[in-house]
Amino acid sequence: MRPYHRLRPRLPRPDRVSLRWKIAALAAATACLVAAAVGVLVHLWTASDIRSRAQMRAFNGVYSAVDTYRRTGALADGAALDPAGLPGVLREPADDKRHTAYDGRIEDNVGPSVWGAQRVAGAGSPVIAVQINMSSELHDLRRLDMSMAVASLVSLAAAVPLAAYGAGLLGRRLRRVSVTAGRISAGDLDARTGPTKGGDEVAEIAATVDLMADSLGRRLRTERRFTADVAHELRTPVGGLLAATDLLPAGETEDLVRGRVRDLRGLVEDLLEISRLDAGAERPVRAHVPLGAVVREAVARTGFDASVTVAGARDTAAARTVAPGATAEPGEADDPVETVETDPRRLERIVGNLVVNAHRHGDAPVEVTVEGRTVVVRDHGPGFPPDLLLEGPRRFHTGAAERGSGHGLGLTIALGQARVLGAELRLANAPDGGAVATLRLPPS
Repeated sequence: MRPYHRLRPRLPRPDRVSLRWKIAALAAATACLVAAAVGVLVHLWTASDIRSRAQMRAFNGVYSAVDTYRRTGALADGAALDPAGLPGVLREPADDKRHTAYDGRIEDNVGPSVWGAQRVAGAGSPVIAVQINMSSELHDLRRLDMSMAVASLVSLAAAVPLAAYGAGLLGRRLRRVSVTAGRISAGDLDARTGPTKGGDEVAEIAATVDLMADSLGRRLRTERRFTADVAHELRTPVGGLLAATDLLPAGETEDLVRGRVRDLRGLVEDLLEISRLDAGAERPVRAHVPLGAVVREAVARTGFDASVTVAGARDTAAARTVAPGATAEPGEADDPVETVETDPRRLERIVGNLVVNAHRHGDAPVEVTVEGRTVVVRDHGPGFPPDLLLEGPRRFHTGAAERGSGHGLGLTIALGQARVLGAELRLANAPDGGAVATLRLPPS
């Protein structure tokens, strides 16, 4: 089981809409636009065709009526002389030729019509007119519009599920790539998307993510190997230097050299510890221990002043200051009976590093609070720099200048040991100032 840890704050995730539904909505909108465009074009074309055919019928009807009237003097069926409803433009035609005009009036159940008219025999003669009623054709047009609307709705109802299904397939492939990228970002350099079907852009993205993970893994392994090799190579000469300091005559020079050699040995030991953490070679040795007592012991071993408060302790001295060099006795704190299953040595290492970091880079007072399975270490200094909160601790980088000097490995080791324990380590700044490190141990 992979340990869980979180160092940077979780950024708020905006409300998101799945790509599947975005594509489905786009398909629906496209289908609606296509259906509307086709419906409008069909309507306009059909209406124009109905009107053109009505004009042709009116034109031919006038020709037949005039010919019949001239030969027999009688009016053909549907023809009339100067009818009352004749549009004004046809009452006084400019010549003796046949003319047509559209009449959109609806009277006596007679809908829009097309009139055809022509003078019988020159100027001053009556006008023979023929009216072609388009009601039945326009009724058919309305039925066609209704059929187009129903067909569009049916097509839309079929297109949206199909688009959603196809988008779901694409979304699952993209989500698989996203999950892989997230695992790589979280530190799982063995995560790979693997072969992706389709041979399209998604497959190209998946292959690129895998290549990126391969390249990143090679670089990190090279760096880790270099760190481990350097630390191992330095360990022997540093041990020889420490032994050589015993041969120096007592005095200020001997104290100065011995202190610098001890610092160098501490740095080498830290590098070796980081190399083991990077290699995944560390394994916890768990035991049931009282958390409060372990934390007090860890604070005492640092040699720095820090108040330790154990929530729920049975005595009034639950909050007490551990003096430099003091050692907490097993029964002196009356901690709660509840214990935790963890590796006490690694837990002491984490708490000790957090306390030392608080003193070196923050300001007193340093407060350590134990509540349940949570340990909080807080100082009252300038707080953690923003880049550390965002990117996490970096080796040989202490962040802001006001947080003091150091090689920047303490928080890195604390985070690595927390991972080994399966614990969660959060770094934050208190609203009223000061750095806050919160360690949450996993359930037993």
